[in-house]
Amino acid sequence: MTSLTETRNAYGQALRELGAQRPDVVVLDADLYKSTQTILFRDAFPERFIDIGISEADMVSTAAGMAASGLIAYCNSFAIFLSGMCYMPIRTQIAYPALPVKLAGSSAGLTQGPDGASHQSLEDISLMRALPNMVVVAPADDLETRQATFAAAEWPGPVYIRLGRYPVPRLLDSAYQFVIGQATTMRAGDDVAIFATGHMVWKALEAAELLARDRVEARVVNVSTIKPLDEAAVREAAGRTGLLVTVEEHSIIGGLGGAVAECVSGIAGAPPLLRLGVRDLFGESGLADELLEKHRLTAPLIAEDIRGAMA
Repeated sequence: MTSLTETRNAYGQALRELGAQRPDVVVLDADLYKSTQTILFRDAFPERFIDIGISEADMVSTAAGMAASGLIAYCNSFAIFLSGMCYMPIRTQIAYPALPVKLAGSSAGLTQGPDGASHQSLEDISLMRALPNMVVVAPADDLETRQATFAAAEWPGPVYIRLGRYPVPRLLDSAYQFVIGQATTMRAGDDVAIFATGHMVWKALEAAELLARDRVEARVVNVSTIKPLDEAAVREAAGRTGLLVTVEEHSIIGGLGGAVAECVSGIAGAPPLLRLGVRDLFGESGLADELLEKHRLTAPLIAEDIRGAMA
């Protein structure tokens, strides 16, 4: 296994690299630049960095104005603050006019850990996915994070990038090319199809290895773009496997599970869908791995739930 990297760290490095290539990129933060890793951009390009302070809604509004003036604005905070506190200004000032603001929600999901329910965003994908014109991305590893950061700059409208502080290994190889709206099959298999996003791609691959010991061949699909969803990948898997599974570090309501369910509802004769994630609950304080265990998002428990559904 390669060394483990947090996607928020990979994002900070990519943002600094992007800034060196594009003078039209500006970065805004809400007094969390060390945690979001935008400190790397700040130190390299202080004239293009704004720490707005603990005033997230002002940050989003400022980013909208800068984007309307022809700049590419990357707006940063914890995922729960960015998606929750700023929902109305994001909706009205960014999504409605389809401005090129790139929203990076850091420390997302259960693996935010000890800060507990007030800081664990389990609804951010749902909130951002519901907005017209908004693209929603949750990269699986450091390489995909870098490519998604660059791809967001080229996208003409708003993008929400979900990042975490849970260390994950490099899962993709150097030939990989991230494309917005395109899912990637990480492992072949026709017994069950596991659609995973973000940190859970790693766990899904490990679960597939455990299932293989029981002669269950699981296809693992990295859904790094949750909106627009790669519906062709879902339809293809629905036609070839006996069970569809979604795995996400997010509420099963409105996130990846909801997106796949909406797609599957229009497929005649589709196989059953098992949604694995947080089941309509708030988080709580705990170590990341403890919380994943409690919510059955570790590889052994994912595999166990899939065996149960197949039985």
